[in-house]
Amino acid sequence: QVQLVESGGGLVQAGGSLRLSCVASGSFFRINTMGWFRQVPGKQRELVAAITRGGNMNYAESVKGRFTISRDNAKNTVYLQMDSLKPEDTAVYYCNANIDALTIWGKGTLVTVSS
Repeated sequence: QVQLVESGGGLVQAGGSLRLSCVASGSFFRINTMGWFRQVPGKQRELVAAITRGGNMNYAESVKGRFTISRDNAKNTVYLQMDSLKPEDTAVYYCNANIDALTIWGKGTLVTVSS
């Protein structure tokens, strides 16, 4: 069974930084696009950033210039470096990956940014 496990969430003050990690485990052939989504209560889950296997990236407008997505294909891991955090970045962050044509989700990690 393929799983995505996130880590790195927590509480940080506005202006601070956090780094999220997500590792894929289990038996699979190929990981294609990996990404991060976030969700706050009462709102739809939204894309934060995504990166293809070849390294092409895209970001939500709200995080451009502050967040950086990267991946290590050898370690089956995707990262999200979050700098200059704002209270409105507070959310549960979910890792997402296309693995062998299936869409897999992690269970999420909570990021709380205090003002």
